[in-house]
Amino acid sequence: MGRGKLRIYLGAAPGVGKTYAMLSEAHRRVERGTDCVVGFVEHHSRPRTEVMLHGLELIERCELEYRGSTFTEMDVDAILARRPAVALVDELAHTNVPGSRNAKRWQDVEELLQAGIDVVSTVNIQHLESLGDVVETITGVRQRETVPDEVVRRADQIELVDMSPQALRRRMAHGNVYKPDKVDAALSNYFRPGNLTALRELALLWVADRVDEYLQEYRGEHNIRSTWQARERIVVGLTGGPEGRTLIRRAARLAEKGAGGEVLAVYIAASDGLSSASPKELAVQRTLVEDLGGTFHHVIGDDISDALLEFARGCNATQIVLGVSRRRSWQYAFSPGVSATVARESGPDLDVHIVTHDEAAKGRGLPVARGARLGRSRLIWGWLAGIGGPVLLTVLLNQLVPDLGLANDMLLFLTFTVAAALLGGLLPALASAAFGSLLLNYYFTPPLHEFTVSDPKNIVAIAIFVGVAVSVASVVDLAARRTHQASRLRAESEILSFLAGSVLRGEDSLDALLERLRETFAMQSVVLLERTSEVDPWTTAASVGTGTVVRPEDADVDLPIGDNMALALTGRVLPAEDRRVLGAFAAQAAVVLDRQRLVDEAEKSRELAEANRIRTALLAAVSHDLRTPLAGIKASVTSLRSDDVEWSEDDKAELLEGIEDGADRLAALIGNLLDMSRLNTGTVVPLIRETDLDEVVPMALGGVPEDSVDLDIPETLPMVAVDRGLLERAVANIVENAVKYSPHGQPVNVSASALGSRVELRVVDRGPGVPDEAKDRIFEPFQRHGDAPRGAGVGLGLAVARGFTESIGGTLTAEDTPGGGLTMVLTLPIAGDGPPVSPELPTSAVT
Repeated sequence: MGRGKLRIYLGAAPGVGKTYAMLSEAHRRVERGTDCVVGFVEHHSRPRTEVMLHGLELIERCELEYRGSTFTEMDVDAILARRPAVALVDELAHTNVPGSRNAKRWQDVEELLQAGIDVVSTVNIQHLESLGDVVETITGVRQRETVPDEVVRRADQIELVDMSPQALRRRMAHGNVYKPDKVDAALSNYFRPGNLTALRELALLWVADRVDEYLQEYRGEHNIRSTWQARERIVVGLTGGPEGRTLIRRAARLAEKGAGGEVLAVYIAASDGLSSASPKELAVQRTLVEDLGGTFHHVIGDDISDALLEFARGCNATQIVLGVSRRRSWQYAFSPGVSATVARESGPDLDVHIVTHDEAAKGRGLPVARGARLGRSRLIWGWLAGIGGPVLLTVLLNQLVPDLGLANDMLLFLTFTVAAALLGGLLPALASAAFGSLLLNYYFTPPLHEFTVSDPKNIVAIAIFVGVAVSVASVVDLAARRTHQASRLRAESEILSFLAGSVLRGEDSLDALLERLRETFAMQSVVLLERTSEVDPWTTAASVGTGTVVRPEDADVDLPIGDNMALALTGRVLPAEDRRVLGAFAAQAAVVLDRQRLVDEAEKSRELAEANRIRTALLAAVSHDLRTPLAGIKASVTSLRSDDVEWSEDDKAELLEGIEDGADRLAALIGNLLDMSRLNTGTVVPLIRETDLDEVVPMALGGVPEDSVDLDIPETLPMVAVDRGLLERAVANIVENAVKYSPHGQPVNVSASALGSRVELRVVDRGPGVPDEAKDRIFEPFQRHGDAPRGAGVGLGLAVARGFTESIGGTLTAEDTPGGGLTMVLTLPIAGDGPPVSPELPTSAVT
């Protein structure tokens, strides 16, 4: 009996309709006469999903006892006994109750597949195991129930069930996903537009990768070598030359002309690892292609043309972009070149673009010969082995074994030639070969003690000795130099990688960079010098080490950076080949210095602008908002003291009440000004203690009418770690602001709930709301949104509330209230090291 087939409906988010789609398919199969049963489907009390179960055969669930409660799970034995053609199994990532047949539902499904039963199942993208950390970062909720990616990848069919975030939120607001009492919490937490957009992107990318896998598997199974132009994939062939940047930009423009275009830059290196390509230029081109949204690939191949075509066909590319060869005209006599060969052998399925550039026909240039820096002692030993060794060998052979034979004598002389190459390089080895051939001729080739050879065979033998000696010496010297070059390039690549990493990490310590430079080249000191013009003296921007200089000409090594900046190093003179890496350090040092100064200038400008804005706003507040209650108090007091009017007791009470209200408003305004001053000067020192939220929040509502707030603070909430006084002031300001803008007769809702390792306090009003672009601005000092009346305050309430909230380790953000209005979300950390509280979200969002 064959294995059953698995079909999975992959949901981009909870509520997109994957279970509904699975049941719709079941009805279609039943209408076609397929034996289909429902093994397990969870409709979550959604009426439309529940209706879809009508007309389908349901397998009864088994009941399990766990910790005094009864739970139901899918009855695998009953389905195996029934042996339908197709079984519907919802929620593939579900964890079974302890004591079940298997720990996970996907293991139950595996048993059904092994029994030859086809399975149709569902799973959401956030439950894939590899995406757990990403989903937690996006949504703030850790998915405890996951399914291995490989289980989903092995499915015979995967169908994405998708919906735009706006449509899904409308569906939820209409009550088609969760019950009405859960809608507001869901929309404000897990189902925010940003969260849904990110989850949707994850689902689309994951399915796109799976589609590519299906396509590659199919092409491999059917031995399809031609390109299928499902989307534009453009391969850029790089040589490591400066023309690569032009080719990459050209390929990027080609990719932009078609939807979904992809650029793949590839550098083909010879399999022997020997290349004259510039690692620095390749690093620049890698950065460029990644900045343009493409990918960089390093491929090794014996034949560049074949390797490039193989790579292009392997990734199902549609176009290849190559540059006009840099070779000179006479060099085409030896081969047609890579561009012509690729264009000829690409076939009808690959378009080849030959792009002109400034470096065309200028020649590749010869690689710079770098002799192995062997040191003086090794050179001396190389010459001793190459010259002294043959002399010593000649004496020994003449005295001890004069009749060893010419062939053996040559092998012994060849040994010293190889030793000279290993110790001193090519020149000592060539000298050893020439000197050894003369000694062989004079002492061991008849007629002896003459530079003549009587036997032609000996002439051939000596010629072969010279040729072999020169060849072996060349190969050994080449290997030594290549080994040195490889180690040097590896060191350079590590240094350049460090510099690139420091840029990506945003490191901006100039002293640390100069210290790394000093350590890299073992220098005594490194100084970054600058001047404002060519006639001005040099000044030190930064320095490390001892014995620093004040002028570039006093240093052992100096490297100009632009017109008015230079890097000066003392300690020893560096070879010219080190200046490439030194130049990278110099450029990075200049960038870091400019970045530091820009940051400092931006901070100073920001402080000046903020001070100016606060000064202007404070003058406006003093000139109007503080004078208004003072004017009311002055008018009431003047009226009471007037002898011209006889005031009744009610009139006196009303005037006194006005005085009291004005004084209260004036005290609140001055209090907020003082609080903002404390926040700006950093003198707020919170006293963090474990506190019950239901004890603090009611105390903060004393400044608003009793019927203006609906309070819902559960007593079961965990304690929070806050400063009671600061939290009370923050909540009071938030609630007073909400009551101020809430319509008459619609109280403000203040509720709290636990979410993971934090507690959220939500203050919900049904007022006019705030547009998205103003949600951050309302927390700035002296900001009053919209048409707030001039007597409504100086615009410090929310600024003080956010400042106090952040000082106690919390956050304060503004969100839209579903149905209209504004919701202030105050998030506080749970006290102690206890386990995080399970988020109060709908079941399908966490299972």
